[in-house]
Amino acid sequence: MPDPAEMLQKLYLAGFDIQTLDRFPRSIGIIRGDCIALLEPDASAGLRLVGRPGWRIGDAIGALTTRGGISVFRWKDQVIEATPERLHIFQSFERELVELLMTERS
Repeated sequence: MPDPAEMLQKLYLAGFDIQTLDRFPRSIGIIRGDCIALLEPDASAGLRLVGRPGWRIGDAIGALTTRGGISVFRWKDQVIEATPERLHIFQSFERELVELLMTERS
């Protein structure tokens, strides 16, 4: 089983910030810029993603969705347009995070 502490260290060294979040007390926040993901301990994987990463909106996570045919990050009534630049940043964040987590399991 991968060591969660070692996994967090590799994420930190790869440029991700690690924070505890009052809103999500059982999870660890992994942040880079405005992108955020939640991880929690897992007996077989060390750490696993909780849902899909999103865009940080205040102290919440805006989920990627569509509104009127336009991609947006949304949390309750707060909406941020998922511009091509934001989507590129988000997709890079998500891809790199997943790759690092999968590498640790191999």
